[in-house]
Amino acid sequence: MISKSQIKLITSLSKKKYREQHGFFIAEGPKVIDEFIAEGLELHFHFTTEIVANETHVYHQVTSGELKKISKLTNPNTSLAVFKIPKKNAAITKGVRVVLDGVQDPGNLGTIIRLCDWFGVSQLICSKDTVDCFNPKVVQATMGSLARVVISYVDIKSLLQETTLPIYGGVLEGVSLYSEKIEEDSYLVVGNEGNGISEEIIAILTHKITIPQYGASQKTESLNVATATAILLSEVMRTTGK
Repeated sequence: MISKSQIKLITSLSKKKYREQHGFFIAEGPKVIDEFIAEGLELHFHFTTEIVANETHVYHQVTSGELKKISKLTNPNTSLAVFKIPKKNAAITKGVRVVLDGVQDPGNLGTIIRLCDWFGVSQLICSKDTVDCFNPKVVQATMGSLARVVISYVDIKSLLQETTLPIYGGVLEGVSLYSEKIEEDSYLVVGNEGNGISEEIIAILTHKITIPQYGASQKTESLNVATATAILLSEVMRTTGK
């Protein structure tokens, strides 16, 4: 059974200010929950409609109706857990660091976090106006990769102005990605869904790169930011051999 205080807490965690206040976030689905537990994230409580095999932690069995009251999904999964937001990890000092400039869509951020995990990018740097990585929709889209990527929210303008490393930015008008070798130790910037990289960040870029368009009609305005990130990272890893 889920208590009224637990329902109140879980409901509040859909908002960033309460996640920060309480220090917790929500994860749904057995696969995502198992990933976080395996990565050592601290479990606060776990509700499920199923019997957990190979039980390694305390959980509460509930009905589908009870789970529906606390789920953030249109079609609730079989499990929901509340985890403690982990302490910030130290910044990575080597390799390609992906930088997000104002990415707003939770699904896009979740996918980009998953892409970083897939391509071995250990650090994701977000502008302060990028959607919160512990937003329930972001957590869902990461499928557990959130636990394996170091994510920080900083003033990216100051960060990029102070570095001596190459700064590559994905823009519509730039040098073809396939003719530009991206340095192994560098920053790779991608921008907002509608506006791309902001003008103040474009001014800091040392290399402007673009994904060439091959379609005959040439009418497609742009690529989805997560799709573009996947193409960029694939080429980066191919050329650096990492």
